[in-house]
Amino acid sequence: MKVYVESYGCTMNHGEGEKIETTMSLLGHEIVSDPSDADLIVLNTCTVITETQNRMLKRAKEISEDGKKLIISGCMASIQPEDLISVAPNAQIIDPKNYHKLPSLVGNGDGLPVIKNPTITSILPIAQGCLGSCTYCITRFARGTLCSYPLQDLVSEAKSLIQTGTKELLVTAQDTACYGFDTGSTLTDLITSLTSLDGRFMIRIGMMNPNNLLKILKEFMPAWMNPKVYKFIHIPVQSGSPEILKSMQRSYSPEEFKNLVFELRSYCPEISISTDVITGFPGETDVDHKLTMELIEDIMPDTVNVTRYSARPNTPAASFSHQVPGWISKDRSRELTKLRFKISESKNNSQIGKDFSGIVSELGKPGTMIVRTNSYRPVVICEKLPLGSEVRVRITDSKSTYLIGEIISS
Repeated sequence: MKVYVESYGCTMNHGEGEKIETTMSLLGHEIVSDPSDADLIVLNTCTVITETQNRMLKRAKEISEDGKKLIISGCMASIQPEDLISVAPNAQIIDPKNYHKLPSLVGNGDGLPVIKNPTITSILPIAQGCLGSCTYCITRFARGTLCSYPLQDLVSEAKSLIQTGTKELLVTAQDTACYGFDTGSTLTDLITSLTSLDGRFMIRIGMMNPNNLLKILKEFMPAWMNPKVYKFIHIPVQSGSPEILKSMQRSYSPEEFKNLVFELRSYCPEISISTDVITGFPGETDVDHKLTMELIEDIMPDTVNVTRYSARPNTPAASFSHQVPGWISKDRSRELTKLRFKISESKNNSQIGKDFSGIVSELGKPGTMIVRTNSYRPVVICEKLPLGSEVRVRITDSKSTYLIGEIISS
């Protein structure tokens, strides 16, 4: 049977999509790159905001009406199966906690096991669930509480990926900082084990909630400073208002977050910091919004992901009073986005003339490729090189979301 796996959402979900592809291949099914060629489509869903949910429902209906066999996985399969069945009544539903049952769901294929061509960038999910209780989050209902995968299993999987050509290993979870809190291991243990593997590769650590990173910071930073780890950290702040953070149940204050950023930069001045902000959370006032703007100006993150609040079913925040009108949330989002670009343009412009070592990690627009520097900054080059090549680039120009460079050695 020809199978197409279509994944949406976070890096974790895409990593699980890759595992589904591998499972299908080992069962003797053929993985195809075009959904029109498939007999079976696996729709790996996300439902983090209403807009994404609606997109998933539309896509499930399209596939169902095309008459193709359909399996729906991912977060929406876990918490909104009835909604999916209403638009795709013949679909089979499998949630993330039951992916081990996939072989019995699809059966063996007609072909021999075939593993897809190795990729330069591979995703390594390290846990299911989290320990948070954020009042706006629907994902925690889909993924449950923290369940860390065994350290040795992860090391073995990473070793196999590296031996077959992986140059970038994206370590991911709902909150990587709390890895092992349930098993006695730590993220530090994992990173130390991964960086000890033979081979030339880089590791990117995925999103970490600030409160849990603070718990492990002292032991984590020496492991993170290993040359095989990108000097990049993703720590979502969500708001600069103490009252809104309290309402979100985020377990840290704006001041604690700010101090964490300053401490990270003291460890590693060249660090690239990414953060997230939710605008228009219930009860957010103009003063709260201003505090968020001021915090972003103070910490000067390299990247800010701005999301307008979206009430999700059965989350506490959905029933909070003082819901913010959409037009206000939109205006605040525009202000934050404008500030974000102003900061990133300034920071990227400061890199012009500097030289960096990096890995050619992906194809860009026609005629270009993307190099990732040691701090995971993307550099666009107008040259054709093999993916995975190690190069040295000089930055010649910049845009708000990327650098532009030329190869000076390879």
